[in-house]
Amino acid sequence: MRGVWTADQVRAAEQRVFTRVPESRLMRIAAYAVANEVLALLTERTGGTSGRRVGLLVGAGNNGGDALWAGAFLCRRGVSVTAVLLAPERAHAAGLAAFRRAGGRLGDSVAAADIVVDGIIGLSAKGSLRPDAAALVESITAPVVAVDLPSGVDPDTGAVDGPHVTADVTVTFGGRKPCHVVGPGAIAAGAVRVVDIGIGDDLDEPHAVLLDTDDVADAWPVPGPHDDKYTQGVTGIAAGSETYPGAAVLATGAAILATSGMVRYAGSAAEIVRSRWPEVVATGHVGDSGRVQAWVVGPGLGTGKAGRGVLAEVLSAGVPVCADADAITLLAGDPTLWDSRDPDTPVVLTPHDREFARLAGDVGPDRIAAARRAAARFQAVVLLKGHSTVVAAPDGRVLVNQSRSSWPATAGSGDVLSGLIGALLAAGEDPWLAAGCAAYVHELAADLAAGGAPAPASHLQAAIPDAIRHIRGL
Repeated sequence: MRGVWTADQVRAAEQRVFTRVPESRLMRIAAYAVANEVLALLTERTGGTSGRRVGLLVGAGNNGGDALWAGAFLCRRGVSVTAVLLAPERAHAAGLAAFRRAGGRLGDSVAAADIVVDGIIGLSAKGSLRPDAAALVESITAPVVAVDLPSGVDPDTGAVDGPHVTADVTVTFGGRKPCHVVGPGAIAAGAVRVVDIGIGDDLDEPHAVLLDTDDVADAWPVPGPHDDKYTQGVTGIAAGSETYPGAAVLATGAAILATSGMVRYAGSAAEIVRSRWPEVVATGHVGDSGRVQAWVVGPGLGTGKAGRGVLAEVLSAGVPVCADADAITLLAGDPTLWDSRDPDTPVVLTPHDREFARLAGDVGPDRIAAARRAAARFQAVVLLKGHSTVVAAPDGRVLVNQSRSSWPATAGSGDVLSGLIGALLAAGEDPWLAAGCAAYVHELAADLAAGGAPAPASHLQAAIPDAIRHIRGL
């Protein structure tokens, strides 16, 4: 797992390192990494580096200092570098002196640059770009390399409230910050390059984590020589209705394709589910379904009296539950439904922003804090859907799954995700990790199904085996 740290955590680690290593040394290491990224991008975009033009947008403080030192390194490689000082009286003195010694020039525009380096605002600043900086950014037509974060993006939430930089590449130091993985900032950051500047051992426990492919592969259940359909987990699906039978088909099929265990379906869409998935043991009611190790409840269920009764029965079954869609609406409208739940029963809630608002109030700009708050309130794992999916556990753990695309944003996609989560819960996976791994495979399956063109949720569902093969390196 890769860590994500807040701005305060990174600054605290830097201060500990500064007691052993001069601050100027870390700045030059950071600047050298920025310069190398610029050189690589120049070569990729223009075929070379010598004589190419780079513009620096330089703010006050260390972020501007990083940009100026990077400019000095670039000058020594034969690049023509022009710096625009947005706060000349507060420009980093040592960085500016080094830049001038190397042959860098000062100017008032970066419009003619082949690459622009964004060194306007660092981790300490908040808020959007001021008008003069915003006008300069608006004039940019070249690729942008941001120093630490795109200026104008909140470092700890990824939120934006006005003009900001949209980078092609962001070079950040020590570790990712929340703005690189959640909110609009995750999109504005472009490709994120993390550079080790020697503060890793001084960082506290991460604010959140990202799953790598290996993490998901290690956690995903595959059958062993002594397994059978029962030992691998029996997933129960309580979903769908006469109005929405497709939700039952999608959630059930996802559970079938996720693991090699067994799936039981209970609901009014039994005949339709059985005709599509003959492997399923399908009945009309939860009470007739037989023993399961986890339930998925909610997709297409309906929010009337019948749906309420199904949800209450599932919550009282004493096995882990993934509650999605109509189940969330029911819980938001009638909190007494929580009384049906055994306090020790794990629950995974999977709201999108509007469902979250009904359940726990507006998400607000800090998606990590919102998910963590709701998880503690309901003593449940909360998977907050979005371009970056946030998964919070009641004990405070948070993981983020970053989407590489927006292909999962299609009708029925959430039903597929619920089926994946349910199958992993039935296999005995930790609910927090189950939700994170399911989100990872779900997003990968959407990419594989789309292949560059829109694909419906049924195609996403069909791509689940390919996604699992991919994470296992097969």
